[in-house]
Amino acid sequence: MLLIVASLVVVALVGYAIHLLLKLKSQTKQQKHTLAQNLQAQNDRDVKTIDSVVLICRAMIQKQCELSEGCWRLSMLMNSLTDHIIELNDKFPAIFKLYSDISHMPILEARKALTKQQKLAFDLERMGVEQALEVDVYVDLELLLPFAESLKKQLTKQQQ
Repeated sequence: MLLIVASLVVVALVGYAIHLLLKLKSQTKQQKHTLAQNLQAQNDRDVKTIDSVVLICRAMIQKQCELSEGCWRLSMLMNSLTDHIIELNDKFPAIFKLYSDISHMPILEARKALTKQQKLAFDLERMGVEQALEVDVYVDLELLLPFAESLKKQLTKQQQ
């Protein structure tokens, strides 16, 4: 009788262990699937971001976009490419420098609230920064364009 009870306990424990192992396997599979989805979504966002970087670079090179506005936008976009931010900062310092030098300036509604004199002071400061960094920014842009296109190709390959 004791042997039968012991056998039933062992069978119950083995059954419970098998249940836990199957549950763990299912959770691991779900985690891998979720991770793959998250990586794919990040990759998709990065490709769209790089498309925007390329578009802004071309507009700036063709002088369809002011240096300060373009550097502001490029800096924001490139900072969102978290896997590449250190490399981008190192390779394109003039773009980030121009943004850093003007980032304290008010924009949109905050700019509208300024007096004409305050706006003029900020405009003069911005133009001075643009003039000081113009050559270096255009050098960075000429390098950033092919770099971004190459990075997009790499990310697109990862999507497939």
